[in-house]
Amino acid sequence: MKRNPVIPFILIMVLGIGLMFMLSFKGLGDAKNIAKEKEGGGEKTGEQVAASPEELYKTKSCIGCHGGNYEGGVGPKLAGVGEHLSVDEVKDIIKNGKGPMPGGLIPEGSIDAMAEFIHGLK
Repeated sequence: MKRNPVIPFILIMVLGIGLMFMLSFKGLGDAKNIAKEKEGGGEKTGEQVAASPEELYKTKSCIGCHGGNYEGGVGPKLAGVGEHLSVDEVKDIIKNGKGPMPGGLIPEGSIDAMAEFIHGLK
């Protein structure tokens, strides 16, 4: 009894196409949630905001450039930055970036607290 060797390939193709359609519909649902999140509503699918500015500093990429003790490194020293920059200037740098530092690393709702924290470092 001879079997047709093409049948397994056809079954794999049908399963692959079906899986592709199922995953694309899931992606559409996720895209709607992401759009709602950007508008301010909907369930949060991204990362949650850390409780304190110090936790944000440690969990974001800040520590890689500004050092674990705010002593600087690739980025400038943050200790004592309040002596020559105002809180609003620090907020602007956090929000928009400056030089090689990109803006938008800190969530919008935590920028004020982070600016106060950095401004107060000694």
